[in-house]
Amino acid sequence: MRTAVHVHCQDLVRIYKIADLEVVALRGLNLEVAAGEMMAIVGNSGSGKSTLLNILGGLDRPSAGACTVGGLDLVNASGAELAEYKRYEVGFVWQQSARNLIPYLGALDNVLAPMLFAGGAGSTERRRARELLAACGLSERMDHKPPQLSGGEQQRVAIAVALANEPDLLLADEPTGEVDNQTAGDIYELLRRLNAERRLTVMIVTHDRDVTRHVSRVVAIRDGQTSSEIVQRVGLPGADEPAHEEYVIVDETGRLQIPREHLEELGISGRATVDVDAAEGRLVVRPADPSGARGGTEATP
Repeated sequence: MRTAVHVHCQDLVRIYKIADLEVVALRGLNLEVAAGEMMAIVGNSGSGKSTLLNILGGLDRPSAGACTVGGLDLVNASGAELAEYKRYEVGFVWQQSARNLIPYLGALDNVLAPMLFAGGAGSTERRRARELLAACGLSERMDHKPPQLSGGEQQRVAIAVALANEPDLLLADEPTGEVDNQTAGDIYELLRRLNAERRLTVMIVTHDRDVTRHVSRVVAIRDGQTSSEIVQRVGLPGADEPAHEEYVIVDETGRLQIPREHLEELGISGRATVDVDAAEGRLVVRPADPSGARGGTEATP
């Protein structure tokens, strides 16, 4: 049975106007994320990944295209619908702990804060807050304030805060950007456990290419479009690490982004020709002016 799609983006465009300039952050991006999936989005600065996360979090609206999360149309949703969505349906974890936590409150009260804003902070909410902190490995740190916690502990509290109102989607923007490698691994492991135990859909935006080891799928964004995917495969018997396979993305209109290093290696730029090799079942891309080029690149379906 096909897993339900929780996040659906089609031809997503976001244009910012700065003075007399227009900056195109997303250029017709397409993306689907299954319910209960844990995946990551990677890309260089300016690629559009944080813009995408802000749209999915209800913090920004696209300029064009379609975007739905859990059936809610984020393009046309009313202000009241977006407020309800941000309160109950999506949790956010930022890189900077100052954006996640209230510094003068203890860990337990930080987790209770979003419950209070949602209209409840009684015994049931306090019990759930304690359970969340315990699930994040912080049973002994519930009364500690953020300055008394390590960077990794602060991020664990932030994850508990993001899950306070039991959302179905967790968005994490560079959640390991300010911790060491060991702590980063611990945070990824916590997210993976919460994903499995709660059927939580988790999307991580990061520069950290090591995230491939911790998620089932990594989508690369380049110039405001999805350019490739790395999918985790079951490794060979006895292998210590899972195997991965990288794919380029072909959208509904037939567009694809060929990795720049492949084009540079083969001397392809500007115009190119595409030939069908029916006998071999592949497409062959060649430079329009083959002089000086070293060959072509092939795509096999």
